[in-house]
Amino acid sequence: MKILITGASGLIGQALTKQLNALGHTTVAAVRREPRRNDEVQWNPATSTMLPSAFDGVDAVVHLAGAGIGDKRWTDSYKMEILQSRTLGTALLADTMASLEKKPSVFLSGSAIGIYGVRDDTELAENATIGSGFLADVCRDWEAASASASAAGIRTVLLRTGIVLSPKGGALKKQLPLFKLGLGGKFGNGKQWQSWISITDEVNAIIHLLTSQLSGPVNLTAPHAVTNSEFTRVLAGVLSRPAILPIPSFGPKLLLGGELADALLFTGQRVVPNALVADGFHFAHPTLDVALRALLNK
Repeated sequence: MKILITGASGLIGQALTKQLNALGHTTVAAVRREPRRNDEVQWNPATSTMLPSAFDGVDAVVHLAGAGIGDKRWTDSYKMEILQSRTLGTALLADTMASLEKKPSVFLSGSAIGIYGVRDDTELAENATIGSGFLADVCRDWEAASASASAAGIRTVLLRTGIVLSPKGGALKKQLPLFKLGLGGKFGNGKQWQSWISITDEVNAIIHLLTSQLSGPVNLTAPHAVTNSEFTRVLAGVLSRPAILPIPSFGPKLLLGGELADALLFTGQRVVPNALVADGFHFAHPTLDVALRALLNK
């Protein structure tokens, strides 16, 4: 297959590109600058610019681009950037593909489990209702922006991704230095759910969905979500370090701002990957202990 990838330089995009190439597929990265290689094409979501020729010979599109949720404090301007970096890019891809005479057969478009909002202990499968709050609103609009691709007959999958675990980036990379020093701890009371997936399973699930018949929302999370207390205990255990002192909310809220800290650290969702499981996907790392030992070579 020839696969066009946005966000190819990100944590998931790099791992996905490497694995697809190893499997013999051809990958093309969408970049905002002038292309420098044959495996790059240019796009600019901010100006709704993308030539139809960017899709020449493309069988599938994997859309992973978007401003980092936790990269900056949530000022009004950065919240707008988070939203527009997702909706404008998704709409540009969907609308351009829909206009083509020869269309890609599948569109895997990024989304996130934040769409479910804060739901305490409720297990959330793909048929759960959309929640409330900033992230839920962003994900709702993000997914809606893909509608023209689906309407044009392109099989469209909405990748509702959880917390992706990798020592090379994301939340785990940020946590490792403190935990290795024995200074890690649960956030607040630790009862908030964390729906995670290893980078290995994230990439393998995306590749699985390229040739699956699934469409619509698909939860990309491991089968066994954990509370923050359990995550803390397991990570500390894998590293053979203590994790005794809880981290009170005032520190992260002072550093990140209250809304961002609550969204990323002190609330969560208990998500289950029913669609993937029913479709026969095999998780290499179904439990947190197995995942962390594999990722950290323990």
